[in-house]
Amino acid sequence: MQAVRADGTAGMATGRRPGGYVCGVDAAMDVIGGKWKVLILWELGERPHRFGELRRELPGITEKVLASHLREMEADGIVHREEYDEVPPRVEYSLTPRGVSLNTALEPLGAWGRENVLGDAYRGARDASAAARQVRVDDDVPLVPGRP
Repeated sequence: MQAVRADGTAGMATGRRPGGYVCGVDAAMDVIGGKWKVLILWELGERPHRFGELRRELPGITEKVLASHLREMEADGIVHREEYDEVPPRVEYSLTPRGVSLNTALEPLGAWGRENVLGDAYRGARDASAAARQVRVDDDVPLVPGRP
């Protein structure tokens, strides 16, 4: 099946819709579609991960789904799979430059979600976290509320 790549060239891609895309958002959503791909991107944006590390960071994802998504994301050029010639074998996943740019493009969407979906609950947790970071070691602050 023919698909239009992000660079504008046509080529074969696994699991892509037949025909063209309606717009750039349509094409991008085809690449990041699914429950887990954006979360995988987010984790890999922090640092490279091994398969087991990714699975632990994403509670609820199955090995089958994680492996499938990683293969698709590798085929789309957003994830790099590095095999190390060691015993036992080691494989690490990281973002390609295209994956980094996709994560950058998703940042405003994350900000929108924090502001408009998570709203006050997120802001309250963020403010509490900021207040906690302001406490210094030499501050005389009780560790348990209500206790000296």
